[in-house]
Amino acid sequence: MKITICRDEHEFDVAAAWRIIAQMLEKPDAVIGLSTGQTTKNMHAIVSDIYRQYPFDTSRVTLFNVDELTNLPRSYAGCCYTMIAEQIARPLGIPDERFLMPPTLSDDFERECRDFQNALEARGGIDLQMLGLGYNGHIGINQPGTPFGSETWVSPMDPIFEARVRRETGVGPDYPLGGLTLGIRTIMHARRIILIAKGAHKAEMVRQMLRGPVTEDIPASVLQLHPNCEFLLDAEAASAL
Repeated sequence: MKITICRDEHEFDVAAAWRIIAQMLEKPDAVIGLSTGQTTKNMHAIVSDIYRQYPFDTSRVTLFNVDELTNLPRSYAGCCYTMIAEQIARPLGIPDERFLMPPTLSDDFERECRDFQNALEARGGIDLQMLGLGYNGHIGINQPGTPFGSETWVSPMDPIFEARVRRETGVGPDYPLGGLTLGIRTIMHARRIILIAKGAHKAEMVRQMLRGPVTEDIPASVLQLHPNCEFLLDAEAASAL
């Protein structure tokens, strides 16, 4: 288990960006899983800026996101497809056939889960998976209580995030929302994982994730067991360690 603590938010964003770039340079046909949210927006921008200034071959890189919202159109700005496409896939010129994302609308999400996982396996599996840390310890959209043996599936959103999505989209409480996400077992099969967390509001969960027991109540705690996982933190997120 490797823990890297950056002095501030900018140093954190730069460090995270260079880890993504390094994977692309080291393995030109790398399969790289990303994560969306406030933690990742700046680091994706740095990746794109570096590529714009110093272009390198991305024609064989495969990008995907660890999860995606279900039952919402891709036109919704909060969809992972839209965020990843705008923040990094299009700026890096990733070909459409190498930008793997499940659909947000489907009449058979079980099939979409199988297809998404099979598509990643057909490309040789995940070389690098970037993961954010949820306020309740979730990774992807694997909420507390998710079995460690789970594979790609449709999970409920956490209540706070779901409430925000419903406000932004105007959908009512009876409209089914969820998240198609790589399961914990699938995530743990990635050859390399980088868990990223920044901000004082993540400090207590970082402490529980790293210093507490490995438990399904805190899904991110399972990463203690991964043979090649780095926990990349800014000073505020690491302040409770």
